[in-house]
Amino acid sequence: MKLENLIFDFDVFASKMADLKDKQHFDYLITIVGEDFGEEGLGCVYLLENTESHKRVSVKILARTQMCGDNIASNGRGETDGMTMSYIPTVSHLWKGANLLEREVYDFLGIVFLGHPDMRRLFLRNDFQGYPLRKDFKATDAYTLEDDEEPDYGLEYFIDKNGCLQSKQNRLFTDDDYVVNIGPQHPSTHGVLRLQTVLNGETVKRIYPHLGYIHRGIEKMWESMTYPQTLALTDRLNYLCAMQQRHALVGVIEEAMGVELTDRIKYIRTIMDELQRLDSHLLYVGCCAQDMGALTAFLYSMRDREHVLNCMEETTGGRLIQNYYRIGGLQDDIDPNFVKNVKDLIKYMKPIIQEYVDVFGDNIITHNRFEKVGPMSKSDCISYAVTGPAGRASGWKNDVRKNHPYDMYDKVEWEQITMTGCDTMDRYTCHISEMYQSLKIIEQLIDNIPEGDFYVKQKPIIKVPEGQWYFSVEGASGEFGVYLDSRGDKSPYRLKMRPMGLSLTGALDPMLRGQKIADLVATGAAIDFVIPDIDR
Repeated sequence: MKLENLIFDFDVFASKMADLKDKQHFDYLITIVGEDFGEEGLGCVYLLENTESHKRVSVKILARTQMCGDNIASNGRGETDGMTMSYIPTVSHLWKGANLLEREVYDFLGIVFLGHPDMRRLFLRNDFQGYPLRKDFKATDAYTLEDDEEPDYGLEYFIDKNGCLQSKQNRLFTDDDYVVNIGPQHPSTHGVLRLQTVLNGETVKRIYPHLGYIHRGIEKMWESMTYPQTLALTDRLNYLCAMQQRHALVGVIEEAMGVELTDRIKYIRTIMDELQRLDSHLLYVGCCAQDMGALTAFLYSMRDREHVLNCMEETTGGRLIQNYYRIGGLQDDIDPNFVKNVKDLIKYMKPIIQEYVDVFGDNIITHNRFEKVGPMSKSDCISYAVTGPAGRASGWKNDVRKNHPYDMYDKVEWEQITMTGCDTMDRYTCHISEMYQSLKIIEQLIDNIPEGDFYVKQKPIIKVPEGQWYFSVEGASGEFGVYLDSRGDKSPYRLKMRPMGLSLTGALDPMLRGQKIADLVATGAAIDFVIPDIDR
């Protein structure tokens, strides 16, 4: 969608955002885009959705700038006193998912959010110098192998009665807290995710996620690339959603350029997206079993996932890194055997999915480990932006393919799977049911792929008109979107991803308070995050 930003005066921003949520029911905060707007200064673009009408709006706010403190002391340690800080009022009290999103903006652009209780870096080291997404940032080769000294407090910024910007400390732990690091070297965190967990015996009191161990600065790298060059990096985010993530990137560029795709391209992209969903969901059900100590179901899923990858590989040449979509269509036409192989796959997969339920899903141990574990209500899922099967397990109909259809999703019959249990068991069941729906979608399309071009030719040097756009797809774990700010050049001024896993990670703390450590492993497996997607 092309963004027509609402622009509020700074002094009324907080009340206007509250009105959008409370009076106009924009209760889903899709993402917050921090940006250096050049001469305008630093600021943010907020993307919001009304979950009843599915209407979306964007709000732009420019940050104010002020020297922090009185250059002598503050209510905290005073480490930011004398520094010129950019600031915006927080919305974390309105949308709980804003907690990590605002920390991300602070980490990369140095904008602090008034009233946010925990202004710490999220991805980068605490001793990192500068803010890399500012246009005047100069990278250096400086690097250290010293331990990163982490504060045991978060800073909260506020405007005092004299109108001065001040900060105070909010302690993260009490003297009696018992803190355990789960990850980053732990198999059940599915990658280098570190969960700083406060325990009372075996009961979880609080979880602080530490991210960025595999952060590669992709959004910064994109700013110096041409549009075709940007595509290669999407496959290396959530590598189980390579098709969908590249789909979002080419989708936003094509929409901005006004490219009209042929029906053949739309059919093939829809089929490939659903094959990729099968690939991801098969590994998901296997990893859920493996994390609970059930190896057989994991081997079953890996066995069947090979059949899916074989269908894709004949056309794309890849099994993990697909590299198939490009601006204007596809890299090549489908393999001559593609239709036959996909039809054989459908015939094979339909009865085989029940095996996972028989072997693992309906096991009494699985029910004991999954039921009433990691609960989260529908309203909290919306507030924390828990999209995908994890949110639909709580009854939130958040599927982008239904709410904002693209390609052929509004031309085929399929059901959006929702549950009401709000727990880990329903998240697992939702994934199982969605595999049947993916097969149903593919089955309706595979025999009807129309003739036509697989690629709409583009100019050798692609330039996107000036403006801001956002395009999202339904990834295997939730909504994956791309925000594009173009200044009419051959490179993007700003490309920002809405990762699937960041909001899921932020929801782990409320899901697991009062639960056991073992429940943390089960819940982490069931919400289905992949670390390169979070860290980018």
